[in-house]
Amino acid sequence: MSVIQNTSNSKIQKNKRGSMIRPQSGLIDGDYYMGFRSDAENEPLSPAYKTRLHTLFRQIEKEFDLLYQENQNLHDKIDLLNEKAERDTFDKPDCVDFENNFSKALSKKLSSSSQKSKTAHKLKAQTSKIVSSFKAPQFSCGLVKEYMGHKDGVWEVSVARPGVPVIGTASADHTACIWSIESAKCLLQYQGHVGSVNSIRFHPAKDLVLTGSGDCSAHIWQAALNWDIPKGQSSEEELEGDEIDNKSDANRICSLRTPFLELSGHSGAVSAAEWLAGADQIITASWDRLALLHDVETGSILTTLAGHDQELNHTATHPTQKLAVTSSRDTTFRLWDFREVVHSVSVFQGHAEGVTSAVFTREDKVVSSSDDRSVKVWDLRNMRSPVATIRVDSAVNRISVSANGVIALPHDNRHIRLFDLNGQRLARLPRSSRQGHNRMVASVAWADDPVCGINLFSCGFDRRILGWSVLSLKD
Repeated sequence: MSVIQNTSNSKIQKNKRGSMIRPQSGLIDGDYYMGFRSDAENEPLSPAYKTRLHTLFRQIEKEFDLLYQENQNLHDKIDLLNEKAERDTFDKPDCVDFENNFSKALSKKLSSSSQKSKTAHKLKAQTSKIVSSFKAPQFSCGLVKEYMGHKDGVWEVSVARPGVPVIGTASADHTACIWSIESAKCLLQYQGHVGSVNSIRFHPAKDLVLTGSGDCSAHIWQAALNWDIPKGQSSEEELEGDEIDNKSDANRICSLRTPFLELSGHSGAVSAAEWLAGADQIITASWDRLALLHDVETGSILTTLAGHDQELNHTATHPTQKLAVTSSRDTTFRLWDFREVVHSVSVFQGHAEGVTSAVFTREDKVVSSSDDRSVKVWDLRNMRSPVATIRVDSAVNRISVSANGVIALPHDNRHIRLFDLNGQRLARLPRSSRQGHNRMVASVAWADDPVCGINLFSCGFDRRILGWSVLSLKD
């Protein structure tokens, strides 16, 4: 358990992405770092100095543990009170008419002068948020399954193509895992990276997986699985003998260390990698401020995409067209068009802080999220300004948009909220000591083909992957 990992300050946790130190001690867990190289890594320290550092780190860790526990207890109490208030509100039969009755009474009482009318208008605007909480819920949201096994924070969760009931996770523990949605068991663990695994994506048609890592590379590896007892598919796959000897055959986990193809060319940590439409090309985004377009067959670099002023946080591609977006800490995201021989790029400025992700929707829109506590919806046909802006109370991380246009927002403050493409709030997933994440939620992913009723997955710094059932009450 690391010092920074235990603190409740999510911004400190997120800043671990930017650190380039890889501590030698287990007291500060370097596994959260997207990048891991350090020039000071090989400098020798005296035993006495190391002992002193370890003692100090233990003291700091203990203080953070106490502060975090106090903070979490307070948050749990607030969540319980909020849930109780919401239940009490929905139990009142006359709450639906609250706004009309309140407005009529207020207008009647303050109609004697123009100044009082202005006051009534202001009070009505101020109470609109309270009144909105009285609306009946539009979605039923519940936790169905939990996937446990990573030894450090989980950066991203991804869902395989329809018909393949698995999910993939990328973790700061230097591994990526393939999980059975139904059994919640890890079927395959990829151990080929030597840095934090920051992203994971399934091939749209083959049993191949793409991962990006803090070791400055992206790997393509095979994920062919035997659903009964996962076994090695080739000589490249090896089983961890020490871990398996004490387990039954049914619980064996297959591990893979050698990639099918390694994509290099970056001088900084690869924060994200994605298949381009047709899956014959791959785009990678890195902290070196560049994105690279790779040929899948040869692994060669086709194009270097330069222009961002700061590190790239994310990249995503259009489901059917050769379009890609890259998101950066420079507060912008860029739209890259590869449909013509001469590639074009457009720059979009709409956020006040770093853009954490930007993704395409099936309605030809782009949805961007940011550390500035906002999410913006853009129309590809006219991207001069956003068509909708969502304001929230916490920084937003890697978002996901469902096939029917529901945006899932993972937050620094451990919550997950749902909005539509018009910016209307639909629901908030349960979050208490019994359900939800206990640390920052890093990523979410919708499933087009629900398994066991699960159609939304989330992951975070608490090392957990959660499977949710999100159902519309209007259907």
